[in-house]
Amino acid sequence: MNNTVRVRFAPSPTGFFHIGSARTALFNWLYARHTGGTFVLRVEDTDKERNTEEALRVLYEGMRWLGLDWDEGPEAGGDYGPYFQSQREDIYKSYLEKLRASGRAYDKEGAVFFKISGEAQVIQDAVRGEVSRTEEKDFVIFRSNGTPVFHFVNVVDDIEMKITHVIRGEDHLSNTSKHVELFKAFGAPLPTFAHIPLILKSQGSGKMSKRDEGALIEDYASRHFLPEAVRNYLCLLGWSPKDDREILSIEEIIKLFDLSGINKNNARFDERKLSFINADYVRKLPLETLAWLTRPMLTQAGVLEEGCDEDYFQSVLAISQEKVKDLESMPDFLKYFFKEDYSQDEKAHKKIFKKPEAKTRLEEIFGLFKSQEVFTAEALEPAVEALATEHETGTGAYIQPVRFAISGQGMGPSFYPLLEVLGKDRVIGRIESFLAAS
Repeated sequence: MNNTVRVRFAPSPTGFFHIGSARTALFNWLYARHTGGTFVLRVEDTDKERNTEEALRVLYEGMRWLGLDWDEGPEAGGDYGPYFQSQREDIYKSYLEKLRASGRAYDKEGAVFFKISGEAQVIQDAVRGEVSRTEEKDFVIFRSNGTPVFHFVNVVDDIEMKITHVIRGEDHLSNTSKHVELFKAFGAPLPTFAHIPLILKSQGSGKMSKRDEGALIEDYASRHFLPEAVRNYLCLLGWSPKDDREILSIEEIIKLFDLSGINKNNARFDERKLSFINADYVRKLPLETLAWLTRPMLTQAGVLEEGCDEDYFQSVLAISQEKVKDLESMPDFLKYFFKEDYSQDEKAHKKIFKKPEAKTRLEEIFGLFKSQEVFTAEALEPAVEALATEHETGTGAYIQPVRFAISGQGMGPSFYPLLEVLGKDRVIGRIESFLAAS
């Protein structure tokens, strides 16, 4: 492992944590973890109007929610601080004096310009391959109000913090020749550059922005997506493990992740795939974890009351987990287990009971359930099969109307475990009420 690797994520806190920024942070974090290197968080907070404490909180919470812990930076410390650009003014001034002393900086119209070399700047980008670009005009490094520009502080901070690899979005590729000019002017070694593909909108074309639907990490947190699932999906936006797998543990991803595996082609955001991955993670949660995540949501929604029988709650989750798509829908999905005022799927009702025999089948199985002494899945299945044989029909003729009568839904957990968990009294009572109202 190469523990000399030092990478950085240098966001400008604006109050939003965008998918593109999160993916950039993630790729840097993964490379640091893969190589045994150091992941630095550096905050570009020179815009005093936008860079508020609240904006910083959104950034920190978003990164921690995704599990992207930083080794150096705000709240972590380190030997190369300060980690806020607003606190590095003296460092920038000293580097400006170096350029003045070497004749590479001059004043013009109140601003400070950097004098370019006029030579082609060639880099071996770890993703894009060889990239060559020649700067044609001197460019501003300090504005007329005395504040340094992005290109200058970015390079100075990378030099001072001994950053070895600059992993950032492809939209920064056009800036790289300016940055290489500055690195060389300071006599500093060039970092390895890796410009990762853009994330495009799910529909249409163009780079995904914070205004696009599904673009903000905080939205997924508020919708109760699992952070592990979101992180897994972000890994696939521009990188793949080369074996067509999509769902991998973070340990596997860290082991496999390398710059050579990053794609050149732009990645298209697909919330359906993200939802699919999230559903897989939900279905694989340990039951105790699912209960811990779900209980407060159900309580807040008024589905679960204080003092609810814990064994019953665990049984409900155990039979429902395989059918759950996300945590956000759990209150609606589970309500009929705990309440009698649950909603009914009218489309399912029409489909099931448009068959004239459906009500007859419900009446037949109602009699069976009333006489059934052992109300377990194991005992109920052969009993229903025998009833179906007696009336020369399939078990589906009973299962569909019963499911709707006891849950208001056309789909749900496996039928016989559903009957067992709801219990004989609740099942009989609901079928009786449904028949009376039909």
